[in-house]
Amino acid sequence: MVSRLRSSGVGLVVRSLFWTLALPGLFAGYLPWRYFGVRSVAIDPGAPVHWAGIAAILAGVVLLGACIWEFARTGGGTLSPVDPPRVLVVKGLYRHVRNPMYLSVTMIVLGEVLLTGSTTLLGYWAIWFGAANLFVMAYEEPGLRSRFGAEYEHYCQAVGRWVPRFSPYEAGSRE
Repeated sequence: MVSRLRSSGVGLVVRSLFWTLALPGLFAGYLPWRYFGVRSVAIDPGAPVHWAGIAAILAGVVLLGACIWEFARTGGGTLSPVDPPRVLVVKGLYRHVRNPMYLSVTMIVLGEVLLTGSTTLLGYWAIWFGAANLFVMAYEEPGLRSRFGAEYEHYCQAVGRWVPRFSPYEAGSRE
């Protein structure tokens, strides 16, 4: 039953939704809502900073969704380290930056900072981003190097970890 669910398209959708709620849903949704004042925000339509916060949150959600879709469509996996894509995903936003999911979560949380004006939430984001950076460098990147070898190494040389490139990376190119 579990292996059938894992290999089916419906199973991939269920797994992707589960991990979306469990990971970015926790860090960018539940924790800021529960502990950092997001639930208490009263949107002021006349406050440009609130509009900027809403725009950042919406952009982050859309970009995160695009990344999760690409992981499922191209890689047959999810955003979870225990259920990763089976192929190296270098399409969509991954053609511009190696970690667009983390940057999408960053946009969401920083949008929440703009809505709440909370320096505590800003500190939470800084700690989260520092931990994410350590996780990427100590766990994800070594694992990807081990799994994908020269293909991943070339990708790392051409595409930045956090700073997007303007021209899209083309897999197999010699940039």
